[in-house]
Amino acid sequence: LRPSAGAGSAAMPLWDFQGSTMVTSQYVRLTPDERSREGSIWNRVPCFLKDWELHVHFKIHGAGKKNLHGDGLALWYTQERLTPGPVFGSKDNFHGLAIFLDTYPNDEATERVFPYISAMVNNGSLTYDHSKDGRWTELAGCSADLRNQNHDTFLAVRYSRGRLTVMTDVEDKNEWKNCIDIAGVQLPTGYFFGASAGTGDLSDNHDIISMKLFQLMVEHPVEDETVDWTKIEPSVSLLKSPKDNVDDPTGNFRSGPLTGWKVFLLLLCALLGIIVCAVVGAVVFQKRQERNKRFY
Repeated sequence: LRPSAGAGSAAMPLWDFQGSTMVTSQYVRLTPDERSREGSIWNRVPCFLKDWELHVHFKIHGAGKKNLHGDGLALWYTQERLTPGPVFGSKDNFHGLAIFLDTYPNDEATERVFPYISAMVNNGSLTYDHSKDGRWTELAGCSADLRNQNHDTFLAVRYSRGRLTVMTDVEDKNEWKNCIDIAGVQLPTGYFFGASAGTGDLSDNHDIISMKLFQLMVEHPVEDETVDWTKIEPSVSLLKSPKDNVDDPTGNFRSGPLTGWKVFLLLLCALLGIIVCAVVGAVVFQKRQERNKRFY
């Protein structure tokens, strides 16, 4: 996607758009800086690449000052397309991958710094909770100062051999900064790329300047050749559960399942505790024996 060829849908034969989306010669504006708007743009051609990297040149800007702007922009690789909804202008309970560029903290108790980028994989069963800024279903995320910048801002999403990586270039350094890196992600082929944005009581201009998709040449195991990649269900096999409503830099040890290494650590701690107790007990017993000898 690069709208510089001219304005109007004729300039983008492989793309459909809906809602408040406006195409100009310089950018695709998903929403203007006006309240209660939503818009999206979707590619018409499904992606059958197993390994890919998406580069997005975007700009989020508006007249609103601190915490008086919103709501944000979303990038999609999903089964559904051109379906309006409450999740940054697009459908909830989707099938596939979403990358959210959330500019407004709906949860007043949050300790996060906004704008905040997060990733979500859905098989249609999960609902995005706006009141908690999607924290219940978030896989990982990072803060990024990407709004009202005078320089170009970019985001890269890479998916290769089950590994999802999201990088930002928003600091005018012309270099990628790691934001999200998750293994164990399963995404099928045959889904569609898109972008959407929404405003509510607060607003911003949400502009897509370009979207570029690259094929990654990666070797796969022989057994992958027998898999029908269009039939895979979107899923993530994590050593820890998705983040709950408490930011935990230790990786949610408390809320995650008892995987093998956690059981090992617990057993090790228990064994060390027993050894310490035994040593202390032996020392105390020996002291008492010595004291008793002095009295006889």
